[in-house]
Amino acid sequence: MQACRPHTGYNCEEHIMSVNKDQVQGRVEEVKGAVKEVTGKAVGDKTLEAKGNVQKNFGKVQAKVGDIEKDLKDSAK
Repeated sequence: MQACRPHTGYNCEEHIMSVNKDQVQGRVEEVKGAVKEVTGKAVGDKTLEAKGNVQKNFGKVQAKVGDIEKDLKDSAK
């Protein structure tokens, strides 16, 4: 994935507009899960750590589904 930089021939606005709900929500869930997981490790709460790990991995799957949907949409153009 390219970064949004002016004068590189890469259309940043087009890229941002093509991001779908699953990509965004999945990445949000990844971050929230990672925070829970680290917090659980820090305070010694194995349940919180496990819940964070599950949430993080669910977010990864959801983001990947969004990536695949975007790729399919882009290839149909």
